[in-house]
Amino acid sequence: MRLVDYLDKGASLDPGAACLTTDGETLTYAEVQQLSGRIAAGLAASGVRPGGKVAILAANDPIAFSCVFGISRAGAIWCPINPRNEAAENRELLDQFDCEVLIYQAAFAPLVDRIRDALPKVHTFVCLDDPDGWDAFCGSASQPAPDLTDPDDLAMIVGTGGTTGRPKGVMLSNTNLETMTALTLMSYPFGDRPVYLALAPLTHAAGVLCFPILAFGGEVVIMRTPDVHLFLSLIPTCRVTHTFLPPTLIYMVLGAPELDATDLSSLRCFWYGAAPMSVSRLEEALHRIGPVMAQLFGQTEAPMMISVLPPSDHFDASGNIAVGRLSSAGRPSPLVTTAIMGADGSLLGRGERGEIVVRGSLVMKGYYRNPEATAAASAYGWHHTGDIGYLDDENYLYIVDRAKDMIITGGFNVYSTEVEQALMAHAAVQDCAVIGQPDEKWGERVVAVVQPQPGTTVDPVELISFVKARIGSVKAPKEVLLWPDLPRSKVGKVLKPDIKARLSAAESAAG
Repeated sequence: MRLVDYLDKGASLDPGAACLTTDGETLTYAEVQQLSGRIAAGLAASGVRPGGKVAILAANDPIAFSCVFGISRAGAIWCPINPRNEAAENRELLDQFDCEVLIYQAAFAPLVDRIRDALPKVHTFVCLDDPDGWDAFCGSASQPAPDLTDPDDLAMIVGTGGTTGRPKGVMLSNTNLETMTALTLMSYPFGDRPVYLALAPLTHAAGVLCFPILAFGGEVVIMRTPDVHLFLSLIPTCRVTHTFLPPTLIYMVLGAPELDATDLSSLRCFWYGAAPMSVSRLEEALHRIGPVMAQLFGQTEAPMMISVLPPSDHFDASGNIAVGRLSSAGRPSPLVTTAIMGADGSLLGRGERGEIVVRGSLVMKGYYRNPEATAAASAYGWHHTGDIGYLDDENYLYIVDRAKDMIITGGFNVYSTEVEQALMAHAAVQDCAVIGQPDEKWGERVVAVVQPQPGTTVDPVELISFVKARIGSVKAPKEVLLWPDLPRSKVGKVLKPDIKARLSAAESAAG
């Protein structure tokens, strides 16, 4: 299955059915098919051949998302470019991925103008909301899709976050995304014609979750901007069955005053992922949003479905919330082999902590033109996730930290996520990040940076005592800092390197 095949599969069920809806306006499957064919023809006329790289720089938009299927129909490779990146980072990605065509929205024309002259490999720039230029680019007739000769042909190249150095290009094949789609369909509740509400960026998880929806002939409702109040209003209006949000946005949903009065009866599956979620907030969501919460764990290199926690697994056999299970990432998914590895490459037993490693057709082909990074990520014949975790006796996977975020204080290993979970159980904490800072006595000291709930007053000393009572004094923060907000990535993840840099700069200025 190529990406365009999911569209065509949905169209075969009913070409007149709603496919992409935005701001109350709908494109049917037949209309998106026709548009994708014209885009494929335009790409072919501009010199793009099967295997060529085509980038899209756009916010959530139905025409921009239709370009994904046009790129696939032309046999080319989709390179999603995050519009929230800095201009220099996008220039580097476009050049690094050998992109030939850049399709962009007019809102990002100033950014494109700043980097255009530094992109010698890009021969065609297309503004998709410039009517004259867009119509001139698109062909007048559909371009026949080239035959798929190899299921391992690349479907997309995705840039990793550049927070730890130069970003890498993750090569995802048609097989990788077909495996992800199959795992989604077999692991979570689906029915006829699902309706998926996409608030999060379509350049990331929200985008690839559209493919299983389209395979069922479902409708994708696209939100152009992240607005929690609009999000809640669209669920009953559009009878939304499926959606995805990272935890930070779910916390905002839980804080919306209209939540409890909103009709959420259509929801069947509310995915959360991309970062650890507070157990106490998840329990609140199960009560207030409903028994529809569904976790997924993956990474760009093994998209979305390394392990799954469907709605039913949030409850025990008696129908009560399985509180102890909520801190897990679910069970390894059926088509992925998951293990825990020691530093020497040995596989560890149940309950032993080590790096989470995986094998299977979900795992990327490698990093684009980066054999050294590819070899490092696949040492000992397994893909290395960089996450520390363990498997319990019931085969539930628990992620205790990113390997680089573990804190060693006084000879003890402290996992930052455990401390963050304890902090998040406090009613006055909106979000937090726990890091290690150099300390002459302890080697590293545990420091918590806390974003309080709006309108609340937080006492750092009281917070430290709160955590000590839950997980002990060794793991409790030695220092709590209160910040009005935390630095975040383009997809809402808290950026711990930025926090460390700010604290180091503050210490240097003070010293």
